Amino acid sequence: MGDVVLCSVDRRGVATVTLNRPERNNAYNGDVIEALNSGVEALAADPAVRVVVIRGNGKHFQAGADLSWLKEMGQLSPLENVEVSRRTASAIQGLTEIPKPTVALIHGGCFGGGTGIAAAADVVIASEDAVFSITEARWGVMAGIIVPHLNAAIGARNVRRYALTCERFGAATAREIGLVHQVCPEGGLDEAAAPVLDGLLMSAPEALAQTKRRALVEAGLVLSGAHFSELVEEHALKRQSDEAKEGLASFLEKRPPSWYPGEA
Repeated sequence: MGDVVLCSVDRRGVATVTLNRPERNNAYNGDVIEALNSGVEALAADPAVRVVVIRGNGKHFQAGADLSWLKEMGQLSPLENVEVSRRTASAIQGLTEIPKPTVALIHGGCFGGGTGIAAAADVVIASEDAVFSITEARWGVMAGIIVPHLNAAIGARNVRRYALTCERFGAATAREIGLVHQVCPEGGLDEAAAPVLDGLLMSAPEALAQTKRRALVEAGLVLSGAHFSELVEEHALKRQSDEAKEGLASFLEKRPPSWYPGEA
């Protein structure tokens, strides 16, 4: 998968996919997106791979989009922006639909697109230090391409709170609302994951794939071409808006955005 996303497969067929931009808190850019797309496709096709574990290197699991990269993408042509959004959405959809069980192990920050990865995973274990936030609206962009997955994981009512306020919440709240299945002590992710992985390996591979596919279909997460394109085009258009330009500039300049009226 390259340097920005690492992959190893153990003798049991457990593939570990590690997001590897620790200097940027594993924020995604075009290289990460392409590595995830090609890597997940390869893992899906490899009969030796039974389970896929997703984790982050360094202090944090995944900090969402690299906002400097996002600002650059907003300056591309409309067609180029649509393609960027299409590849980003494909990465989340690939993680969702891969016919192998996926287990996300989350520590530290899990923001923006990181919450999309969590929502796409079949099993999510977080350590007590994990912090979550659906951050996109804070920067004038939107989380549209991961909303179907978030809705399925935590329900529209919770999405309408956390994707609008962009507030941070801890592992206990993430478990309460359904984004996380299990919370473990800090540093205990591997120990907590061991029985889960063993249970998955005890299940028949084809039965797992068929069960997962049926669950996704019934949840509306196998998106039609028209639905997928609608999400992609909306996502790309918002990234090129004046609001997005101001939001991303405010982040890079470390100041409040122009729409913030200040404290009461």
